[in-house]
Amino acid sequence: MEQSILTPFLLTLFAGLATGIGSLAALFARRTNRKFLSFSLGLSAGMMIYVSFVELFGEARISLTNELGGTAGMLLTVLCFFGGMLLIGIIDRLIPSFENPHEARSVESMDAPPPHQDKLMKMGVVTALAIAVHNFPEGIATFAVAVENPALGVAVTAAIAIHNIPEGIAVAVPVYYATGSRKKAFRFSLLSGLAEPVGAVLAYLILMPFMSPVVLGCLFAAVAGIMVFISMDELLPAAREYGEHHTSIYGLIAGMAIMAMSLILLSPKA
Repeated sequence: MEQSILTPFLLTLFAGLATGIGSLAALFARRTNRKFLSFSLGLSAGMMIYVSFVELFGEARISLTNELGGTAGMLLTVLCFFGGMLLIGIIDRLIPSFENPHEARSVESMDAPPPHQDKLMKMGVVTALAIAVHNFPEGIATFAVAVENPALGVAVTAAIAIHNIPEGIAVAVPVYYATGSRKKAFRFSLLSGLAEPVGAVLAYLILMPFMSPVVLGCLFAAVAGIMVFISMDELLPAAREYGEHHTSIYGLIAGMAIMAMSLILLSPKA
């Protein structure tokens, strides 16, 4: 595999494996550190929002306006941005709330009274499939961004990896609840996260032959829309459920500051 393709794939793999880290935190912690989770979700949202508006949307606009002209390029940028929001919104609507990977979960919920035994395994499998479906477009997005701009790919990978850790908790809790096995819960969580590198492979096989400045611009704008939607609709509300309002806001600001500094440090030197 060429070096130019290997690096984006490894970045996508790292982002997906972060789901397994979250499952370990859930399976071996005695209590949920709610302030930490609240701060982490806010941190991820801040990183996603900042990189989406400051870098991804701008890169998309420049690429598309250079190819299509000012008005047409800007219009397509906006359409792809909201198209990304629409795509992830449809995925969220198709996933029931309990199986939705962004619904708040806690370690203590593993001690709740179980539902009927015949529903347990189905609950665990559906939860794992739900997060896999949710992670699939994120894998395509991470790979596409990293291929075109490796430095920006690192920034996007960091934001998605941090947001995947709480998702790992969301998968591990119902799967452990369904099977009573920590190993199975970890395995399901890890496999659901591996949907991201699978998305990267699909992006390589299908998108790479058709890659052009217009396609890249559309992808960048759509990725920005996806990450802004996830931040506004899922991460920040979940952060407030886990902790105090100010904790998530502090995380949001910290995430923006960290992403700003990262982009400065990763930017090409003049």
